[in-house]
Amino acid sequence: MLPVLVVHGGAGFIPKKRVQPACAGVRAAVRGGYSKLQGQGSAMDAVVEAVTLLENDHHYNAGLGSVLNAKGEVAMDAIVMDGRYLASGAVSAVRKVANPVQLARLVMDKTSHLCLTGEGANQFARAMGVPEVPEESLITEYARMCWKKNLAADANPVECQMGKMGTVGAVAVDAEGNIACATSTGGLLNKMEGRVGDTACIGCGCYADNRVGAVSPTGEGEAIMKVTLARLILFHMEQGRSAEAAADEALAYMKERVGGLGGVVVVDPQGEWSVRFSSLQMAWAAAQQQTLHYGLYTGEHFTQNIDDPY
Repeated sequence: MLPVLVVHGGAGFIPKKRVQPACAGVRAAVRGGYSKLQGQGSAMDAVVEAVTLLENDHHYNAGLGSVLNAKGEVAMDAIVMDGRYLASGAVSAVRKVANPVQLARLVMDKTSHLCLTGEGANQFARAMGVPEVPEESLITEYARMCWKKNLAADANPVECQMGKMGTVGAVAVDAEGNIACATSTGGLLNKMEGRVGDTACIGCGCYADNRVGAVSPTGEGEAIMKVTLARLILFHMEQGRSAEAAADEALAYMKERVGGLGGVVVVDPQGEWSVRFSSLQMAWAAAQQQTLHYGLYTGEHFTQNIDDPY
């Protein structure tokens, strides 16, 4: 059953013209991350590679293609977690960095802190030799259009968020049985300057523990934070629930208790994995035993050989 990698491209509603690239992108990301596992790479190597590929794809709300805040700026959050030692690193409200997930890994590997924010995160990036990129290089015409539309007095924020609702993320178990997760996002469309969502918060934006499993969520950040969604799912798994049952119970609780929608990818130490979401759609893909799995709608599950052409 090992190794295994599961990725998501965000929960919500994807406009028709963006469905094909959104689905293709998660398949490409899972192929890239799985190649790390096949080459004896670690679970952490795999999730960071997969999320990096999603950050580099402008069809997702992470890295290139991130939504803009109220000032028209890109401010991104990312987190990684290593289930071996419960080590974690995160950045929030970071700017002018192409791949926040790689910076989050540096926070984990090179500091004693769990999260760096704003200018402090950017100062750390410069100290680590991470290239600073022009902010304009991260802003797409689609993101700018959504931002401008939401500035109008009669704007509908939910409609503007369509296709850009969620984060991207990945969970993995490597051949040694070690577990990791990573999550990255541009955050909420037209958010207040300084807003930090669920992604950068351990237990909310991701959690990994070799003894239990790993979770990467996506959806309505404030709702995810209120129920600490990632850790809640692992709590249910600790009580004996399967990955699927634990995810369903936690998502139902979030919807009932705080009215929040979202989705998750989950994996346990044996390599059993699940993809669950309460939103209309969530682009996802998984790789295990040379098989590529993928889908978009609830109940949709396609498979093909990992080596088959696109």
